[in-house]
Amino acid sequence: MGAGRRGTRSLGVLGPGKPEEIARPKSWIPSTPQIMEVMLGPPVCRFPLKEDVDEYVKLGHEEQQKRLQAIIKKIDLDSDGFLTESELSSWIQMSFKHYAMQEAKQQFVEYDKNSDDTVTWDEYNIQMYDRVIDFDENTALDDAEEESFRKLHLKDKKRFEKANQDSGPGLSLEEFIAFEHPEEVDYMTEFVIQEALEEHDKNGDGFVSLEEFLGDYRWDPTANEDPEWILVEKDRFVNDYDKDNDGRLDPQELLPWVVPNNQGIAQEEALHLIDEMDLNGDKKLSEEEILENPDLFLTSEATDYGRQLHDDYFYHDEL
Repeated sequence: MGAGRRGTRSLGVLGPGKPEEIARPKSWIPSTPQIMEVMLGPPVCRFPLKEDVDEYVKLGHEEQQKRLQAIIKKIDLDSDGFLTESELSSWIQMSFKHYAMQEAKQQFVEYDKNSDDTVTWDEYNIQMYDRVIDFDENTALDDAEEESFRKLHLKDKKRFEKANQDSGPGLSLEEFIAFEHPEEVDYMTEFVIQEALEEHDKNGDGFVSLEEFLGDYRWDPTANEDPEWILVEKDRFVNDYDKDNDGRLDPQELLPWVVPNNQGIAQEEALHLIDEMDLNGDKKLSEEEILENPDLFLTSEATDYGRQLHDDYFYHDEL
């Protein structure tokens, strides 16, 4: 599974119940790990699973090489016979987006219970929790886990409503993609930024300071230095996000933090492939260099661990 693809937010189910029932869960709430999965998505595999690697091995050697050569030609945008870091990175990002869209389309069919080409908020709840959940926006719950879930559920509802551009009874496929992948849709950008400010901008000045960025962390006056994770986060704040070096994140600087794109992952993988496969030190890859060590290329995100060899979207045009 490619590292750039996000999984479905999955919490399991509430148990048996009729779809028309309105559930205000009091005795059941997702456990903390389940809540974290909603917040962060399921763990992402950065290494090839055995079944992914085995897929391309099933092809005969001649067909495998033929499809790989077709993919190499498509990555080579300027047709100069070499793959640069930029070309590899662009290809990997395109692959991430393609599979994210494909998975969203598959999810859409699963969520669309009555097959009317729209997904309603009730259908979304039924798919996620086996029943419709309704929380009062203005009433906090006493239990900490229940309150965390209530807030997350209300955030999902707000994003669902924002994705619904035509205010219809449900989301079309395009709107569902905007709901599942707001980072891919321009009209969701402002909503994502505003949601982040509401959560992190504690003093309401329209920016996120380093202290707000670090959240509930409190400096220990007796410690000689900060924990390693704090040093890492501070470095990200200063060097990755705070582009104008004013000690705070403005709305545009917030975006790469709250909705990370796949550019960094793709660039890292492109540099890794060039470092490992570039035999003559010219900082780019020729077809010959790739075919000299095809397994490395086929077990990387450049081919989604060989998955692209079984997807004619990636290789068919050149055959």
